[in-house]
Amino acid sequence: MLKLDRLVNVLGGYGTRLVCAPASRDVPLRSVVVHDPADPRPATGDVFLAVGVGSAPEAVRLGAAARAAAVLVRDSDSDSGSDGGDGDDAAAEGRAAGVAVLLVDPAVSWSQLLGIVYGLVLEGRETEAGRGPTDLFAFADTLAGELGYPVTVEDQMSRVLAYSGSQQTADPVRLETILGRRVPEEMRGLLEGKGVFSHLAASDEPLFVEPSPEHGLRGRMVVAVRAGRELLGSIWVECQRPLAGRQRDRLADGARAVALHLLRSRVSADLERQVESDLVIQLVEGTTDAPALISRLGLPGGQFRVIALQAHVGAERHAAVLTAFERATTGFGWSRPGRSALFGNTLYTVLPCGNDAAPARDWVRAIVSVLPRGVIVPAGVGGPAEPAQLPASRQEADESLALRAAVPAGPVVYDESWDEILLQRLRAAASSGRTPARGPVADLTRHDTEHGTRYVETLRAWLEAQGDLAAVATRLGVHPNTVRYRLRKMAAVTSLELDRPEKRLAMIIGLALHQG
Repeated sequence: MLKLDRLVNVLGGYGTRLVCAPASRDVPLRSVVVHDPADPRPATGDVFLAVGVGSAPEAVRLGAAARAAAVLVRDSDSDSGSDGGDGDDAAAEGRAAGVAVLLVDPAVSWSQLLGIVYGLVLEGRETEAGRGPTDLFAFADTLAGELGYPVTVEDQMSRVLAYSGSQQTADPVRLETILGRRVPEEMRGLLEGKGVFSHLAASDEPLFVEPSPEHGLRGRMVVAVRAGRELLGSIWVECQRPLAGRQRDRLADGARAVALHLLRSRVSADLERQVESDLVIQLVEGTTDAPALISRLGLPGGQFRVIALQAHVGAERHAAVLTAFERATTGFGWSRPGRSALFGNTLYTVLPCGNDAAPARDWVRAIVSVLPRGVIVPAGVGGPAEPAQLPASRQEADESLALRAAVPAGPVVYDESWDEILLQRLRAAASSGRTPARGPVADLTRHDTEHGTRYVETLRAWLEAQGDLAAVATRLGVHPNTVRYRLRKMAAVTSLELDRPEKRLAMIIGLALHQG
């Protein structure tokens, strides 16, 4: 069932703002009515769209006459940035009438809002009636009762979406699948070898999978769940022999019903993802209204980190990251720790996370665990930031991601790799201009190339050892006198001035750039 709270949260992503809610935000919304001045017949509905109404107070009065719980009215003051005018008048009228009032951004068309509101209300009505996307478990129980066997519903990647309740007679494979929320890899290989997945990809006919006792597998009846030509998932029935007659027909009917469930779920999820992505992108690109966006996203107060993640298999840079985005945004907002957006081929996530980066590592690990094997997943984690500082955390996440994107080995956390990132910034800055042709590092590099000396290596060792001759000699594997001799020869090649701190710092940076 759609509640006012969810309507406010979703429409908030489109610039709509709630100015008053005299009753609870848990008010149910089951119907929509659009103002039509040409129709004299009274119309009623829970959500009233005041299309074409000139003033906000008049829109609220019309909504109250329509017995609406919420009224959407055009905000004529949004361009001026005023908080008064229509908003105050509409709020006063709404409080008097006991009606929630939402002011609509003039930049958003009524047709777009109408589609969103109708979609949300329709989804809520279907869920309430037991036909919505959140009712797959009840459906699995019903189908299992009709067939007399345990049922599992899976997506196209063999992840469990729902299963019937009783597990008393389940075989080991079913139990392991339910506990792990996906078919075990060994069993997927066995089923693939039997041609099961090829059959599901090509046919809508139910298929019986012969038992395999040595693998803990009893017989299975499986049917594809499809929308048009697209395979959405499958229904699995644990049974000792093939289903026939009415049982087989009921399984086929069940596949069509599940397809509708999944399509409705996809439409709802896509709408939520679009709203979430828009808000997250605003946050990481910079906005003066960051705290309000955090609130709209349902995130707690405090500090956050931005995670930048990519995923690819070989040269394919898009399919895997789309899967990662789907997994990152699956589930209701309050059940997920972060909020995500897909921007180009990078998944950005704003995650509540302070000085301890462990939650960010755990988030990346969770995403990797649900992706297919063989997917390369480089990730970068920005530093902790207040909402207004999230663009800086996003830049740090991008730089951390780029640091070892070619050879990923777990996420790169900015706090732990700031020195490498700083040097990377310096290299990038240096590459925008000509590399200095003079100076100690350039002169010694040229001398080493022409004469086979090891002056650059000696200079680096001396600077890193802070002038400790014994440590330099040990590192280079030579006698301290050799180090002294080299330093005298190096001073004859170029002006070192090792007694000046600013010169030493510049040479350290120059050597770092030279090494990069």
